[in-house]
Amino acid sequence: MNQSLSSLPPGVRLGVSPLSWANDVLEDLGANIPLETCLDDAAAIGYQGVELGRKFPRDAAVLRPLLDSRGLALASGWHSGELAERDVEAEMAAVAPHASLLRDMGSSVMVYGEVAMMTPGAPLDAPMSKRLVMPTDEIAAYAVRLTEFAKRLQDAYGLRLAYHHHLMMVTETLDEISTLFDRAGGDVGLLLDTGHAVGGGFDYKHLIDRFGDRIAHIHLKDVRGKVMEMVRAGDLSFNEGVRQGMFTVPGDGDVDFAPVADFVRNGCYRGWLVVEAEQDPELAPPKPAVTDAFDRVRRLFA
Repeated sequence: MNQSLSSLPPGVRLGVSPLSWANDVLEDLGANIPLETCLDDAAAIGYQGVELGRKFPRDAAVLRPLLDSRGLALASGWHSGELAERDVEAEMAAVAPHASLLRDMGSSVMVYGEVAMMTPGAPLDAPMSKRLVMPTDEIAAYAVRLTEFAKRLQDAYGLRLAYHHHLMMVTETLDEISTLFDRAGGDVGLLLDTGHAVGGGFDYKHLIDRFGDRIAHIHLKDVRGKVMEMVRAGDLSFNEGVRQGMFTVPGDGDVDFAPVADFVRNGCYRGWLVVEAEQDPELAPPKPAVTDAFDRVRRLFA
């Protein structure tokens, strides 16, 4: 373990998302920043791993030396799932290349984001009020499909599913997350995202209290409260919120990270803490931002 991270509990590692360098959806954000810059910065700062981003090669034979040469591991990667509208067989076929890459790179968890049943067209460009909500009578069947998919993902690829609650998707609020997880089997793990919880209108500690034993992956994202209030009040889109700076790195916004640090320190969590901030790199230069975040997270465990 990097000596500067020696205070982290055993089995807990600190990674960083490439979103600070290049946005996965808004491709103009970070378009001129090479992947090598992201990886060089992450390694130089002391991060132990990274998540996948849009500029990463999807061939393990190409990606492995890029990471190995910098002492970085692949923490995980996002899969755009559609189990809200399709069956498990179709989802297993869709996930195969991605899950194979994660397995071959030594990852043990896969981030699942539900992108079906969203606002038609470009859902992240739609006003936040236009989010589609899953009908109550469809949740139980969705939970069954999700559970079966999680079991098969583990059996076939050795990957634990980490379900990402997310703004503008079918599980944005605490009630929606709770309703789904009360019905889904234990094979479905939860991705705790501090920023999306605050953006969804609730204290993320409620997820720790209710589903702490299901948490399989953690995203440390901060929120600029005044910007989030402006986004909601103006009924702006998710993407416009990102451009306006509603998200930032830990310590630069209004989120209290003490509860998640206590959970990791005192609980049974073993896995990745991933610093993540969807920002415009022109407005928030990546290396200084994630360097500050690294230091702030490290101090949480000092």
